[in-house]
Amino acid sequence: MLQRLRSVVPPRADIDVSEALRPAIELIDDVRERGEKALLDQAERFDRVRPPGTRVPQEVIDAGADALDRGVRRAIEQSTERVRRASEAQVPPSAMTHFGRGASVEQRWVPVDRVGLYVPGGKAVYPSSVVMNVVAAQAAGVAEIAVTSPPQAEHGGWPHPTVLATCALLGVREIYAMGGAGGIGALAYGVEEAGLRPVDVITGPGNVFVAAAKRAVAGRVAIDAEAGPTEILVIADATANAEFVARDLISQAEHDELAGSVLVTDSERLADAVDAAIERIVPNCKHEQRIRAALGGRQSAIVLVDDIVEGVEISNAYAPEHLQIMVEAPEAVVERVVNAGVVFLGDDAPVALGDYAAGSNHVLPTGGTARFAAGLNASVFLRAQQVVRYSRDGLSSVREAIETLAIEEDLPAHGAAVTARFED
Repeated sequence: MLQRLRSVVPPRADIDVSEALRPAIELIDDVRERGEKALLDQAERFDRVRPPGTRVPQEVIDAGADALDRGVRRAIEQSTERVRRASEAQVPPSAMTHFGRGASVEQRWVPVDRVGLYVPGGKAVYPSSVVMNVVAAQAAGVAEIAVTSPPQAEHGGWPHPTVLATCALLGVREIYAMGGAGGIGALAYGVEEAGLRPVDVITGPGNVFVAAAKRAVAGRVAIDAEAGPTEILVIADATANAEFVARDLISQAEHDELAGSVLVTDSERLADAVDAAIERIVPNCKHEQRIRAALGGRQSAIVLVDDIVEGVEISNAYAPEHLQIMVEAPEAVVERVVNAGVVFLGDDAPVALGDYAAGSNHVLPTGGTARFAAGLNASVFLRAQQVVRYSRDGLSSVREAIETLAIEEDLPAHGAAVTARFED
């Protein structure tokens, strides 16, 4: 089922966010011009339902929370507790730098006032995405959180009840039935008649039109990343468990027909065993056709390499969203890893662990953007702010440097602003 390649970086699925940019901008402009009516029309067009409104009433949120299965509630609470602990550890402490008597600069981290968090609602229900987005923002100290998720025809035009229930468990009360590019535009520009004020940061995964919309509003607001199809790259040697490798490749293929599942190994015997396991497991999967499409696509492959060192080089060039290392000595291999959204070490750390309950965040850079981008974390919602404290003595210590540079740059008023403070 998986194509075989020799010592090359595998290709990704054919997807170009720029191609979706024009229609995304048109949908955003429609929301800016017609407000809530545009959002309701877009829901009817794309989600096959016209919601009763865009703002989800509190009684609908409460009903979702009341109906939540106890086991699901416990799972959400456990995931929340772990993600919260890990997210709080990401908040940098304030730092003070002293340059002598009466001269210091403080570096402090200040949360943005308001964020908009997008929770997808297409091929699956994602309470886990609610947890990952909301908890990271809360750990950063964000005061106002608005969540939006596409309306569901089978749930009266409101977002899925489990999504609403998860928001309720996390204390989020501002929820909107909006999806796609229009929903992103509404968060960025606000919708007065819906009571939706513009946000400062937008985060969360979505389809190509959501990614294009985030690109379109970047600059007006901050965004986390342009999320694309999910991807997993497994580096494995002859000691790896072929059944586990196959299960992990299949788990990500389950998301989307464009999902990328890549095995990089120096063992042809393991490659054969993984292939055989996949052929045996897939026919019994609920989403068999989706998985077959993903594993049979150009973006999925088994890459045979001469050794694991070469395998890491290929992984670094590919820059996977999820990197799983299943080798005899994983700690030695991870030291060579440079580009990856998140790394899972050993046979008992599957990617599914990170999707739900590892404590790490599952909103991660895709499409090779792990070369320069990080996964969602508390710092996305924080701004580094510097506080400068100088006394007369402190200013005196750098007076000459300031006056000299002001003359060199032909900005004499700059120097004069300092000189004036020493003239009696």
